Amino acid sequence: MTDFGEIYRVYFSDVYKYVLSISRNEAIAEEVTQETFFKAMRNIEKFNGSCKLSVWLCQIAKNTYFTLSQKQKRYTHDLTEEAYEAELDIEAAYLDKEAAKQLHVLLHNLSEPQKEVFTLRVFGELSFAQIGELFGKTDSWARLIFYRAKKQLQEAIK
Repeated sequence: MTDFGEIYRVYFSDVYKYVLSISRNEAIAEEVTQETFFKAMRNIEKFNGSCKLSVWLCQIAKNTYFTLSQKQKRYTHDLTEEAYEAELDIEAAYLDKEAAKQLHVLLHNLSEPQKEVFTLRVFGELSFAQIGELFGKTDSWARLIFYRAKKQLQEAIK
């Protein structure tokens, strides 16, 4: 697939959903996705085919998002309570606000890669095979990490 317009058309939705799953913010997801394709277009000759093109694009997106997050941390203060509540995902909005806050804090306190695997599975709706591929691991590894994260969250809620 050498036509970059075709690459953009085929993979835009997947990359956007991935970024949305880790950022939980539509504006940031859109910005990071655009930046991802800009970087990919500039560096397409560096793609060696050792992984799927979608995995390569998601790795660029992940790195772009984390770079943006680090920059924002340097220039912003802690979120106000109103901004914090605005960032809660749609599913948590149905829960009691205190329970949603508790769940968000618990999720935030998970260690890597549990936090990211859980987020990708629940909010990003990625399959275990896709998650394993993103980490360069097997789908069994992704299942195990997800199970451990879920179990840890369940025990913390009790």
